[in-house]
Amino acid sequence: MKLRVTVLGAGFGGLELATLLSEALGEQLNLTLIDQHDSFYFGFSKLDVMFGHQRADAVKISYSSIAKPGVKFRQETITAIDPNTKKVTTNKASYEADVLVVALGANYDIAATPGLAEHGNEYYTFEGAEKLRDILPRFNSGHAVIGVCNAPFKCPPAPSEAALMLHDYLTGRGVRDACTISIVIPFGLPIPPSPDSSKALLYAFEERNIRFIPQRKVASVGTGKKITLDDGTELPCDLLLGIPQHVAPAVVLQSGLAENGWIPVDRLNLRTKFPGVYAIGDVTSVGTPKAGVFAEGAAKIAATSIIDVFHGKENESPYTGAGSCYIEFGKGMVARVDVDFFSGPKPFGIHHQASEELTVDKKLFGSSRKQRWFGL
Repeated sequence: MKLRVTVLGAGFGGLELATLLSEALGEQLNLTLIDQHDSFYFGFSKLDVMFGHQRADAVKISYSSIAKPGVKFRQETITAIDPNTKKVTTNKASYEADVLVVALGANYDIAATPGLAEHGNEYYTFEGAEKLRDILPRFNSGHAVIGVCNAPFKCPPAPSEAALMLHDYLTGRGVRDACTISIVIPFGLPIPPSPDSSKALLYAFEERNIRFIPQRKVASVGTGKKITLDDGTELPCDLLLGIPQHVAPAVVLQSGLAENGWIPVDRLNLRTKFPGVYAIGDVTSVGTPKAGVFAEGAAKIAATSIIDVFHGKENESPYTGAGSCYIEFGKGMVARVDVDFFSGPKPFGIHHQASEELTVDKKLFGSSRKQRWFGL
């Protein structure tokens, strides 16, 4: 008898889960992987697109490359999820399963920040990054702000990376002295679990004359080249690189899976309160950052649980919330922070100083996933 699994979302979590289940169960598996898009891209590639380091079509990987035993991909838009029956309806079909895994990530509510859509820019959508690729060459002087609109948000190092890469970009064009760069973030430190990573970033900001504004959020974007922060402070802003408010997809909010905006799960096995229904990655409130590497880690635990249940066993390996994040420091240098959220009394991170070796390591991280998930 084959195990019927429906996986919603083909990001880090969905792809890793499908790969693990295929490796373990092979032809005993009947897994349908559903995503509304036709291709995958690494989140960090949006910065490369925005600053003109990579063409948009060069960083996308078609889902048509997926060829794994027991796995079929469907490009469809999910219109309804019934966690009680594990039935999923899309714009083209409906699916019933023994196991349902929700890995739909987080969406962006750009309208939640007044003026962002009309007077600002964001680089967290691929379309936003492409738009800024065309805008940045025309920015020759004035005030640039990298601003977070709310927390939580994907990839906590990304605002710091954007600020440092913007410095390099403007320096390369010979206009840096005519520009200011500020970064607005709702944390006290750039990377709260890792004081050493935060110290290194703060030093890099000071060295490059980048103003760091902690524990603040962008509340609105005005018409007169200014933004307003959540404490009422106004900042001059000729160019906003915004990080919009994150929300769970509407189909998740309508399904009854979410509580307080996100899906709660059992940290031991990533199960929801509905039997046979799991959730992994950014769509959950598990307590790790919303980043691909943590979705990948959660997929490993969920896969182990699904396989053990299929074989009549119980999973005893809890999710540690461990993961490594690469941080672009500019000048072709990359650092890494290894973070563990659940093993100790509080989250902690180990900093690895920016180096050319870690730049190579980051490339290997991407190429290894490309090969593992797509066989390329």
